[in-house]
Amino acid sequence: MSYRKQFIVAPDQHVKLAGVDPGFTAAHKNKSDAAVEMEDDDAKLRDLQYLLYADNARSLLIVLQGLDASGKDGTIAHVFGALNPAGARVHQFKTPTALEAAHDFLWRVHAAAPQRGEIVIFNRSHYESVLIERVHGLVPKSVWSGRYDLINEFERNLTAAGTVILKFYLHMSEKEQLKRFKSRLDDPMRRWKISDADYAERSYFKDYLTAYEDMLERTSTAHAPWFVIPSDHKWFRNLAVSKIVVETLGSLGLHVPPTTVDLDEIRRKYHAAEHGG
Repeated sequence: MSYRKQFIVAPDQHVKLAGVDPGFTAAHKNKSDAAVEMEDDDAKLRDLQYLLYADNARSLLIVLQGLDASGKDGTIAHVFGALNPAGARVHQFKTPTALEAAHDFLWRVHAAAPQRGEIVIFNRSHYESVLIERVHGLVPKSVWSGRYDLINEFERNLTAAGTVILKFYLHMSEKEQLKRFKSRLDDPMRRWKISDADYAERSYFKDYLTAYEDMLERTSTAHAPWFVIPSDHKWFRNLAVSKIVVETLGSLGLHVPPTTVDLDEIRRKYHAAEHGG
């Protein structure tokens, strides 16, 4: 099964998230059942990152979006944790600083985009500007509704410069979200992540789903597609994201660049040095 084909949002596709099962796990029964595939994908991803870095012609931008507790941090840790940090970076978008707020909403995003040979993961992203700002009425509809086209053009510019963009919406049920909030309460190592806002935002759950549906419909393009990832089961979420990233990078025809030095001459110098010449 191609996970890319399974979960992609086609351009102009009508999206109804109520019809997407967040507990879907394909043919896999449990975490152990998928463990071997996940290990295999980890190895492939490390090799593909090396080729991306060596090739130095393309870059990869991963966008992670989802409601609170949907697993953005977990996806980063379990899917991308094995990457070489010399060529990978995570950027988390929080409330804009005074300097960032004084510019257009994409200014800070462009500065965080990957350079050639690099993989960058956005933990939340420029899409907050059509999600939280819409749901909470922080800007008028005339403002946030005009941002879809600006985002599409921004991402088209990135892809024209050699950036491959993969965007993942981590689709979680309302019941599972509450379960994860409770697990944070019960875990002394994760209680620090709890805030009053987590529970306050639950009253906007359906409003967020509507905003996500519009976002997916308006901004999933051929050059920067969205994928709706069933995320009630953390292990399947990680597996699905991993497979889509591996499949995409594997299709780019990445290769080690040709050597730019005279290898025979280098070997002669090495041989001479080895034998005291």
